[in-house]
Amino acid sequence: MSKHQIAPSILTADFLHLKSEVEMLNSSEADLLHLDIMDGVFVPNLTFGFPVIRQIKSVASLPLDVHLMIVNAAYYLEEYRDAGADWLTVHYEACTHLHRTIHRIKELGMKPAVSLNPHTDVALLENVLPDLNMVLVMTVNPGFGGQKFIENSYKKIRKLKKMIEDAGSETLIQVDGGVTENNIGKLIEAGVDVFVVGNTIFSAKDPLKMISNLKKYS
Repeated sequence: MSKHQIAPSILTADFLHLKSEVEMLNSSEADLLHLDIMDGVFVPNLTFGFPVIRQIKSVASLPLDVHLMIVNAAYYLEEYRDAGADWLTVHYEACTHLHRTIHRIKELGMKPAVSLNPHTDVALLENVLPDLNMVLVMTVNPGFGGQKFIENSYKKIRKLKKMIEDAGSETLIQVDGGVTENNIGKLIEAGVDVFVVGNTIFSAKDPLKMISNLKKYS
């Protein structure tokens, strides 16, 4: 049985029929529902905010994995909890008081994660790694779906995996960007636990079958 998790990203879903898309994912083998929150400042794109998250939460049976690609994320942690976030990811590059923010996320009852842009060294997380439920390694530059996977990510993932093992931690490794049937096996070998997948799922003729196929890799 597959141990890795699939987190479909609704960034490339059909927003005109978002309820139907979420209900389709409810019936799939997916493990989490990934929500990309972008502010047009930290990344060059805008997505959606609290009202849409609340609407998604009202119909989703999967836990909400909320990825904040925004500045000043620490100002809004309680609001994201109230909107329905189960997992909450902040970016290392956008969070000045990272340790404080991680612990506040925990206090609010959510699972904390930290994301790293492609240029950011995983070694910078050494002092907070034991406090994290997950590290999200961006395998494309954040902001847009459908980008090509950055090949240097394998080296970065293996380095992070060794850090986690050396620390005796149970922190999960998540990747986001360019995940396909062609590279998921190699990513699992490198140490990835959770896969954010957008375009590969929503551009498939049969999204449910694609999710099932991705879950079969080991």
